[in-house]
Amino acid sequence: MVPSVRLSPATRSLFDEPLAIAVQGLDPRQQVTLRTSLWDEMGELFQACARYQAGDDGGLDLARCPALPGGSFSGLEPMGLLWALQPQKPFRRLVKRDVQTPFLLQLEVFEGHGEPPGRLLAQAQHERAFLRDGVQRIPVREGRIRATLFLPPGNGPFPGIIDLYGAGGGLPEYRACLLANYGFAVLALAFYGYEDLPKDMKEFHLEYFEEAVNYMLQHTQVKGPGIGLLGISKGGDLCISMASFLKGITATILINGSVANVGAVLRYKDITIPPLGVNAKHIKVNESGIADIVDALNNPLEGPDRQSFIPLEQAECRFLFIVGQDDHNWKSEFFAVEGSKRLQAHGKEKPEIVCYPGAGHYIEPPFFPMCAASMHLLVGKPVVWGGEPKAHCEAQIDAWQQIQAFFCKHLTGKPSGTSNKL
Repeated sequence: MVPSVRLSPATRSLFDEPLAIAVQGLDPRQQVTLRTSLWDEMGELFQACARYQAGDDGGLDLARCPALPGGSFSGLEPMGLLWALQPQKPFRRLVKRDVQTPFLLQLEVFEGHGEPPGRLLAQAQHERAFLRDGVQRIPVREGRIRATLFLPPGNGPFPGIIDLYGAGGGLPEYRACLLANYGFAVLALAFYGYEDLPKDMKEFHLEYFEEAVNYMLQHTQVKGPGIGLLGISKGGDLCISMASFLKGITATILINGSVANVGAVLRYKDITIPPLGVNAKHIKVNESGIADIVDALNNPLEGPDRQSFIPLEQAECRFLFIVGQDDHNWKSEFFAVEGSKRLQAHGKEKPEIVCYPGAGHYIEPPFFPMCAASMHLLVGKPVVWGGEPKAHCEAQIDAWQQIQAFFCKHLTGKPSGTSNKL
């Protein structure tokens, strides 16, 4: 038999879905190296490799056969060749810029465990897509809003969510569209560094976000009476501010967010919330020039910095804090605990807090490889984000289910059904 790669699904899958990988036609007990390659839209190469030994029948199933030491990972890791992908140039993070095209994953099987690898025995290609068939992608340019709305297939209305990313700016759509695949109407909302929006993070006006909330509340395909908010990093504290001051928010999820306003002045009507202070002396830079900024922010419980604490007790929604306990961007667990204390001190329901040991800052949808360090726009140099790749990957899979279940429960009143599909 000629060796061949067998994938399931065979040619195309959604990025957040598992992919079964097997090789057949090898010699009994043959040693091979498997390598995955993926080029992002900027032409950056991400790769992972693992060493295996075929079974007595010449077959190799990654769901049953552990990887041997010496590759990107070892042990029984059916999806290791995806979550262990690493950039070939430092400080690159895998993101999807155009969700209408898939990533192309290349899988190769080489003879032996050598460096460089031996003879190529088999190869296959597979598309990792972001849009399920029938999901609509609708650019939104209404009033000041710069956003993209994703509507699931079928007859609505659907539970509505506004999705915010962090200090990188622009309009990332990939999390929003993956979430829309599961029956949510999701608005990916830009708030700076995009088209005619402000070029930098100096100050934000909550009226802009209020326009987006009203757009969703009035949309015929969005099921009321309220909507959900999902934010990571800087997007998290913006979501808390929205929930605290704006009407129509039922459920808010923060992924490694802050309960203090960070990085820019926030204004709403006659209210001004200053940003939490930063002490640059607390930034540690290692020999490679990579900064650890985890201690850079001041404590929002002390002195004038208390003015930056967002009055989340004013919110009329339910909160879920998703926390990577090895987050090196800032102290996400501390923020979640202090937010919980403040809510309870004001007689509000205790928020849900889900903590993941070994997870870093960028908790993304499943199977995005962990980014250990990359450029930070505000710091002006590469920073370490924290996390341990395997634990981080497991956190992403679980967090994705937690997000869907929380929104299903609080936006539809039903337990999640489709979210168990993963």
